[in-house]
Parts: sequence; structure tokens; C-alpha cells
Amino acid sequence: MNERTIIIIAAVNMFIAVGAGAFGAHGLKQVLSAEMLAIWQTAVSYQAMHALGLFVIALLMPRLNSALLGWASIAMLVGIVLFSGSLYALALSGTRILGAITPLGGLGFLLAWAMLAWAAYQSAR
Repeated sequence: MNERTIIIIAAVNMFIAVGAGAFGAHGLKQVLSAEMLAIWQTAVSYQAMHALGLFVIALLMPRLNSALLGWASIAMLVGIVLFSGSLYALALSGTRILGAITPLGGLGFLLAWAMLAWAAYQSAR
């Protein structure tokens, strides 16, 4: 993925996170239990945090000049979809089995951050 595409994906994810946060705070407050609302908020927080991570990757691409950063952005996006997506679905549906998908998204996040670290390490040589 190139920098422009990653920035667009990051911005769309921030848009969704802000909207989902507002929806949770105002639209779901009366509908969801406190536990499900906390799950919703976790999804929002991780989506926003990793959308910012996507911006960081895009900004570092010219400096680090590593193909690994494109893969890191893909891993981070997959992490957002699996982690936050499964938590959004769990909070709305109450279907607990969806929580089994969440750790896969966490692995995507870990992989993305590890690839970013490795790309930075390699650029210093």
C-alpha cells in the first residue's frame, strides 16, 4: 500500500471511531448494559489508536523506505477489522462466541507494531 492509500484508510477509520464513540455515548447508553457499553468503548479506543498508528506508518514510509511498512499497514487494518469489528458485533448482539475472533485482531496489531519496529531497526544499519 502507498502512503496516500494508508492515509485515506486511517482517516476513514478515525471517522468511524469518532462516530461509533458518539453513537455509543448517546445512542446506545440506554440500550446496552454497562458491560456491553464498556466492550463498545474498548472497540472504539483500539480502532482510534490503531488508525493513528496507520497515520504514523504512512508518515514514516518515505523516511524508512521499507516494504515492510506496507505489510504493517495491512496487518494493522486487519487488526482493526477483527478486533474492533468483533467487539462492536459482540456489544450489539450479545453473542459471546464473537469474542473468540478478537484475539486474532490483537495478533494483527502485535504483528503490525513488530514489523514497524523491525523496519526502523533495519533502516538504522
